[in-house]
Amino acid sequence: MTEPRLRAGVWVAAYLARLRAEAIPAFLVGRGDETAGAVLVKCATLDGKAKAFQRSFDPMTGARTWMTLAEGDEAEVDSAVTRQRRYDPDLWVIEVEDRSGRHLLGEDGLE
Repeated sequence: MTEPRLRAGVWVAAYLARLRAEAIPAFLVGRGDETAGAVLVKCATLDGKAKAFQRSFDPMTGARTWMTLAEGDEAEVDSAVTRQRRYDPDLWVIEVEDRSGRHLLGEDGLE
């Protein structure tokens, strides 16, 4: 039996609200398909470094998980995000800015 999936637009709105509640600045920089678009989260630590996360499925358990798409110099991470956007025009892109690297993706309800 297939697990029901939350619409991408609803998840993005809830995620942005959760970040606001924790006073973590975040910006929607790419709007994807409202229903089933994939989501990419870039976390910039404001020191020239960043990390981009993309939702994936664990092949062993089938559970949803966030995998690292790219990390390192922010310009390199931005290039990886740009390549993904060219590959997937329905991609949602959220940019989080936090010196400590907080993004909340491992918290309950966000996996």
